[in-house]
Amino acid sequence: MNGNPSTDDGDSRARGNSGSNVRFARILGAVTAFLHRVTRSRFVAWGAFGFGLLSFVLIFGAASDTMYGIEHGANLLAYWHISLAWVAAAALGSTFVGSALYLRYRGPFWSRLAHSSGELGFLFATLTLLLGSAWGRVIWNSWWEWTDVRLVTFLIVWFIYAGYLVVYSATDAQSGDRYAAVYGVVGFVTVPLSYASTRLWTPTFHETTIGNSGVSANIDPLTLVVTLVAATFLYLYLLGIRIRIDELEQDVRTARLSQRR
Repeated sequence: MNGNPSTDDGDSRARGNSGSNVRFARILGAVTAFLHRVTRSRFVAWGAFGFGLLSFVLIFGAASDTMYGIEHGANLLAYWHISLAWVAAAALGSTFVGSALYLRYRGPFWSRLAHSSGELGFLFATLTLLLGSAWGRVIWNSWWEWTDVRLVTFLIVWFIYAGYLVVYSATDAQSGDRYAAVYGVVGFVTVPLSYASTRLWTPTFHETTIGNSGVSANIDPLTLVVTLVAATFLYLYLLGIRIRIDELEQDVRTARLSQRR
């Protein structure tokens, strides 16, 4: 008989934890490899081109330019305005996930994913604001409305991620990734808050579209779905390019350090 049952229990728990950690590490490695393949796939590039072309054909060939009772060509901007807004949220969500995984595991890929997605998310958010302003000039007869909760909260998101890029670029290579990762985790709270704002508070102009049968935007579902897919492929394609650029920059920095030694 074993004279120390508590030791056996402790060893069993340690072996169980070790096995769980190994399995999780394998899953994490598989996810990392999958993301590498996705961002470097030619399918992504052709998907961005094909769905982008189909999107423009549907927008300018089939979609109605009458929305909210107003007939104007600028209404067609709504399809890319909405799609870029959702892809901006996806990119900033990737920044959140990459930042959290970097803080936990310190893998360089997660830092690259977070920073690259943060740059693209900020770009898409900027385009969302610009296209929305041009569309709003037609629908609301105003470039900007401070009384609209969606506009104000989305502008806050824009400023938050402008700050994220500043933090990343202003800190040194050793600590910059860590500070930016903390910022990427904490700052993400503004993204779901902005997208839920029309349900949390009374909107002035932006209607709640999902689950709202009374929405009057008159947006063609097929054209919107195709444009959403095109924007998603575009994000993945640009993400792969940005990650490769970051890897090349790291290789250059490593080569310079080795030369100095």
